Amino acid sequence: MDDNAIIELFFERSENAIVELSAKYGLICIRTAENITFNKEDAQECVNDAYLGVWNAIPPARPKPLLSYVLRIVRNVSINRVQHNNALKRRSGYQECLDELEAELTSSETPETVYDAKLLSGYIEEFLDGLSRTDRLLFVRRYWYLDSFGELAAATGLRQGTVRTRLTRLRQRLKQHLFNQGVHV
Repeated sequence: MDDNAIIELFFERSENAIVELSAKYGLICIRTAENITFNKEDAQECVNDAYLGVWNAIPPARPKPLLSYVLRIVRNVSINRVQHNNALKRRSGYQECLDELEAELTSSETPETVYDAKLLSGYIEEFLDGLSRTDRLLFVRRYWYLDSFGELAAATGLRQGTVRTRLTRLRQRLKQHLFNQGVHV
């Protein structure tokens, strides 16, 4: 079933909307949640909570593309779960990914005084557009989907050490790109 038909089911308030959404995007939602929470039970709960969030948001929202909209909700719910678990002195791969980026992107000033979040997002998109397909895949899958180094190595055919090195260099290039745009991190 295509995305528009699924969205129409939501507008009709048909319970089949969730069934169809799960059938089409359930696996990638679970995978994304598991990459953030590192816990299958938490991931399943996060995806179910995300489906409820989608149910409550559509209507009035009419998201395009639907997958990005759903994955953003899954990520937000999963991140909230990780933050809750971290408050209980637990650690996840999500925190590890943030620590890697934080080393390059921290600033003593508040984000509101340095740049507008939308402007920063544009700079990052510009940076990603300038990368090779492999580098973009590595960066996005590591820092958006939170794939492990092993998963990235398998997806690209590179060794894990090479993946780590390329990601380190990509973070440094991002930092330099942002500096060149006037964003001091």
